[in-house]
Amino acid sequence: MVHNRISLFRAEKGLSRKELAAAVGVNPQTIGFIERGDYQPSCELALKLAQTFGVPVEALFSLSPFPPLSEQLGARSQGATNA
Repeated sequence: MVHNRISLFRAEKGLSRKELAAAVGVNPQTIGFIERGDYQPSCELALKLAQTFGVPVEALFSLSPFPPLSEQLGARSQGATNA
């Protein structure tokens, strides 16, 4: 299974599924299917999505689950206090 953070990046940019779909040239339902893990995007679509958000494709997709965002933020704030 391929895990993704499309909904997180989409929300951060304030984009609807329809707007994101138009930006990458797919049906809005395709974005929903990808976000839910019901559809694996092609390499081309994955690259278009990453380009749209201005991030490496690895920031959007992973073969293993992403750690919870709260866990990542906690590690960053601890590192800042230990510096």
